[in-house]
Amino acid sequence: MDPEIRQQGPGTCPKCGMSLEPEVPPPPMHTQYVCPMHPEIVRDQPGSCPICGMALEPRQATLGEEQNPELRDMQRRFRISLALSAPTMLLAMSDLLPTGLLRAFVSPELGIGLQLVLSAPVVLWGGWPFLQRGWASVINRHLNMFTLISLGTLAAFGFSVFATFFPSLLPHSASGHGGMPPVYYEAAAVITTLVLLGQVLELRARSATSGAIRALLGLAPKAARRVLDDGAEVDLPLDRVEVGYHLRVRPGEKVPVDGVLIEGGSAVDESSITGESMPVEKGVGGRVTGGTLNGQGSFVMRAERVGKDTLLAQIVALVSEAQRSRAPVQRLADAVASWFVPAVVLIAVVTAVVWGLFGPEPRFSHALVNAVAVLIIACPCALGLATPMSIMVGTGRGAQAGVLVRNAEALEAFEKVDTLVVDKTGTLTEGKPRLATVIAASGFTEEDVLARAAALEKASEHPLAAAVLAGALARGLTPGSVQDFHAVTGQGVVGRMAGTEVLLGNARLLEQRGIDLAGLSQEAERLRQDGQTAVFLAVGSKVAGLIGVADPIKDSSAEALRELRAAGLHVIMLTGDNVTTARAVASKLGIEDVRADILPDQKHEVVTQLRAQGKVVAMAGDGTNDAPALAAAHVGIAMGTGTDVAIQSASVTLLQGDLRGIVRARRLSRSVMRNIRQNLFFAFIYNTLGVPIAAGVAYPLFGLLLSPMLASAAMAFSSVSVIANALRLRHAQL
Repeated sequence: MDPEIRQQGPGTCPKCGMSLEPEVPPPPMHTQYVCPMHPEIVRDQPGSCPICGMALEPRQATLGEEQNPELRDMQRRFRISLALSAPTMLLAMSDLLPTGLLRAFVSPELGIGLQLVLSAPVVLWGGWPFLQRGWASVINRHLNMFTLISLGTLAAFGFSVFATFFPSLLPHSASGHGGMPPVYYEAAAVITTLVLLGQVLELRARSATSGAIRALLGLAPKAARRVLDDGAEVDLPLDRVEVGYHLRVRPGEKVPVDGVLIEGGSAVDESSITGESMPVEKGVGGRVTGGTLNGQGSFVMRAERVGKDTLLAQIVALVSEAQRSRAPVQRLADAVASWFVPAVVLIAVVTAVVWGLFGPEPRFSHALVNAVAVLIIACPCALGLATPMSIMVGTGRGAQAGVLVRNAEALEAFEKVDTLVVDKTGTLTEGKPRLATVIAASGFTEEDVLARAAALEKASEHPLAAAVLAGALARGLTPGSVQDFHAVTGQGVVGRMAGTEVLLGNARLLEQRGIDLAGLSQEAERLRQDGQTAVFLAVGSKVAGLIGVADPIKDSSAEALRELRAAGLHVIMLTGDNVTTARAVASKLGIEDVRADILPDQKHEVVTQLRAQGKVVAMAGDGTNDAPALAAAHVGIAMGTGTDVAIQSASVTLLQGDLRGIVRARRLSRSVMRNIRQNLFFAFIYNTLGVPIAAGVAYPLFGLLLSPMLASAAMAFSSVSVIANALRLRHAQL
């Protein structure tokens, strides 16, 4: 009953007296591994993707810097391969060393034998993961970068072994220096070592893309301080906090879970969740979010959402999901890769044939070396990494700024949005009506009017009732008692106070009772034109006053809309309010296209019609009635302060709940898409220039040939450069 009570050995609980039970540790979390390029590939163990051959990575980042087992394995293979490749290369370069320095100890025949002994473990053990992936690509009929690496290294190593043991079967033109058989052990070993280095650098860089999620996971504290019924306080691990627990948050501590304040107050820094730097004052009844930072005050909160139900946990899950999604632009890279590898193999064959027939002596050696260089330099790993790396880093950066992107498709579509449809209540406005105006008719005072109205609204469930009642209490008025209370649907409420009938509602309610409104009709119209909802109060048969309730416009709305219009977006306001109130709000915000008296299903129709006209539409809303329109838009944008239904229907959620988040989201979209285009350009231009040079096109003019070892280094550098460019998004200004 009291899980915070623990002790060594059996016994009884000192609080409730129940027998203690042995604690059963929770089962370990089961880690799944997924391909960063093909998120549909999910495995229970680390390994490689059967489509592209890339190393799988953990599906969910963890808080600790636990090293990827694939990275650890590649590092070990690289170190050993480097130690063996260096002497292999030294032996191969013996002709270039000062005369007699190496030949005095190693004969040419022995040197070739040592190269075989040293390079074999590098190629066959160090490069075994690449050979496996290359063979799997052939079996699965998904040719990829490892197909090319395997062909290149095996061709160089296999030919060298053949030349070592059967030199007499080679043509005379293929003989090397001093009549020795031509061998390329050092090329095969160094290429394998360089590819291993590239994999190590790539895996390290890819792990950095999970930095945003690790930062989010680090926001949650490790423990919470529970306040027991008797006033005692105990520390609990966070995973043992349950809904309903009372938790104390002291100055400078992080809020453990989502909940509501029941005692005390403080200013809470919510920048880690919403991206807003200003602390938010919280008092009794105020809601706090797990992972935010308490200021100087101390308070007691009641836990309402714990574990995976907290906002922080949902953010982490949403960001992880977005990072595994595929942007439509990825189809371009996939389409290119599908024919690129077979084309490269064909180019390598043609290169070998041309050099073998028309190249300079030794033709056979030139043919082999240049064909291997083509296979190595054309590896399309940079092309495959271009899009997913940018998506992973970009969505993480958005989460840090309070912009949650559900999928990569929305991130790409946002850049092209030209029409923004916004709901009024809760999106442009605060969604919390407030008492704005009290006007008393002749013979009544404002206090009298407000006190009577508040008395009637005490029993009302109308959304405006809370605003009137709160306004009266704020002015120190005490609402009286009401008898015979009843509501008139669509018109207002009626009751009796001190034996006199009192009515509060719209003009229709009073006119049906024969009450003359002439004295306040103009004032009511003026309030409506100012964006307020006008409510009449009548006592007996005489109008007593007029109350204006307004939904204040968010401070950030005007600024955000100015920026969005400056960016070329056409803004449309949809609302169920009447035309007068809607236009009053729109005029203050500079919105010209206003569509009022819109029902929920009509919002969906408006979005559908705009799409039919060829518009790229983003819809921003916060209510359940906005959900159909959010789902119908190219990009649905939900306010984080809105309903769960709206958030689930949207592809982008703004945690802060104001339109400045749309400006951030648009900047994020443009930054990510620009980064992706840069990566694709680098990958395309690299292969476009690299393959012809490796094939020897520049040799007749400049005598330039590309060594397979240089090709391997360039291939590794291209992959790392693409990832490094994607990592720049971590510092994008939103």
